[in-house]
Amino acid sequence: MFNYKRLVNDFIKHAINERNLSDHTIEAYKSDLEKFFQFLLKNRKEAVINIKKVNRDLIREFLGNEFNRIDNRPGHKLKKISSKTISRELASIKSFFKFLVYSKHIHVNPALYFQAPKIEKTIPNFVQLNKIQALMEMPNKKSEIGLRDCAILELFYATGIRLSELVDLNTCSIDYEEKLLKVFGKGRRERIVPFGEKAKQALKTYLKKRKAVHSNSKNTPLFTSNRGKRISKRAVQNRINIYLTKILGGNNGASPHTLRHTFGTHLLDNDADIRSIQELLGHSSISSTQIYTKVNPEKMKAIFKSKHPHA
Repeated sequence: MFNYKRLVNDFIKHAINERNLSDHTIEAYKSDLEKFFQFLLKNRKEAVINIKKVNRDLIREFLGNEFNRIDNRPGHKLKKISSKTISRELASIKSFFKFLVYSKHIHVNPALYFQAPKIEKTIPNFVQLNKIQALMEMPNKKSEIGLRDCAILELFYATGIRLSELVDLNTCSIDYEEKLLKVFGKGRRERIVPFGEKAKQALKTYLKKRKAVHSNSKNTPLFTSNRGKRISKRAVQNRINIYLTKILGGNNGASPHTLRHTFGTHLLDNDADIRSIQELLGHSSISSTQIYTKVNPEKMKAIFKSKHPHA
């Protein structure tokens, strides 16, 4: 008999040490497998003690419960769990049982043939170009927090990096001379992203106010909280939400990811080719980048009229 919790710990160690997965993926695994554990504890206790008791029907029952579960998190308006979340949970369960087969704890993977629910791709929200300057002027530049927020906004807009990539930045991640940023994306894939003069000046002004100097140490965070610790994802989300809610006229799309969408959209609007945008955003698949072609239909119509012989 194999205890569920112990096997999950072995799986997480394997994911960290041998698969070198990102912190974001590891946290998702932990969260999703904890949900599955709570379900087993409530509905099939013997499967917590003996993982071999988990079968296809039990996993199907868990997924059915998830489709009907209400999301009680703040800001989610008591909606049902999204198909995207359920798809991720299924992927976590599949990876876990695949590991159990690989490590010979079980012989048959009960999650093997489940298909993920269809995820509808929605057109991303973004900030209109004529509102960018107003957005950058919103933080109070007389305070250290305001200067930090301004630098964060400028860097998000200048580079299109992810929230997780931004909070992981250290002072040594910045090459001010070449105006280049080294980031580690999903799966710890490294990429170099250029940024502009406005982001450079905002960063320098903030670090001067903070009395922080460029350090080659991998442990000196670029952005810190008011307590001097590395800023958290939640803190960045809260600050960005304040500014974008005012700019967008509501909290629909008032998240750091909206600035990533804005970066991609404005590049496409200025005739950047989609492969270059894919590289800058760190998308492993071009299909993730193609969503930006749907954001501005007028732009697509203009390209069609100017390039197609029968337009």
